[in-house]
Amino acid sequence: MEPTTVTPESFSPIHLFLHADWIVRGVLIGLILASLWSWAVILDKTFRIGSLGRQADKFEDEVASGRSLEEIATEAGDAPRHALPRMLQAALREWREARTKGLLAGEQTETQSAFLVQRIDRVLDSVVARETQRVEDGLGSLAIVATASPFIGLFGTVWGIMNAFQAIAIEKNTNLSVVAPAIAQALFATAVGLATAIPAYIGYNKFSTDAAKYAARLEGFADDLVTAIQRRLAERRPAA
Repeated sequence: MEPTTVTPESFSPIHLFLHADWIVRGVLIGLILASLWSWAVILDKTFRIGSLGRQADKFEDEVASGRSLEEIATEAGDAPRHALPRMLQAALREWREARTKGLLAGEQTETQSAFLVQRIDRVLDSVVARETQRVEDGLGSLAIVATASPFIGLFGTVWGIMNAFQAIAIEKNTNLSVVAPAIAQALFATAVGLATAIPAYIGYNKFSTDAAKYAARLEGFADDLVTAIQRRLAERRPAA
């Protein structure tokens, strides 16, 4: 049997995919779908985290402008989407409830003030935890794609090499034109696996760092709110 004619077009990605073994083709399809999913997560996180950072900058500037916290909280609306105004509103709500119930006056002022600070701290911690979880949502899939894709591509490579040896046995010919297509398909699976894993790995590390920085920013804002409440409580205490 004459060797198969090999042309430059035989090594194009489309040709390699269309003429690949069904298992190798399945591996390639899986890797392509994983790559599309990881890029969707990467783009979503890029725009979302960037938007959260810009909104946080704007809100922190408003808080630092010297205006009253109540006025800023009112301007944020009834259901703000960003965590910082929600944290401010939660802290002021606890403050108003304690003042309305008369918990900040009387003989137990010191104890009630300590309870109020603890309650506000727990409420803010809850908001920080939920917001951090929301920002980190999707990073697990990037980690899976980054770690699994090279091994999936390697499986396609091993299977393609097996096909190359099978072609040698069937053709009883070690001519390069016999084994080149199968070897090219095998290496193509490796290349697609790496092309899928590398962006996912970079994206996972970048957004994990960004999420940690954002969580630290929320925790810092929560500490500032607790300090502001403590300052108010100190101003309400009668002089000794």
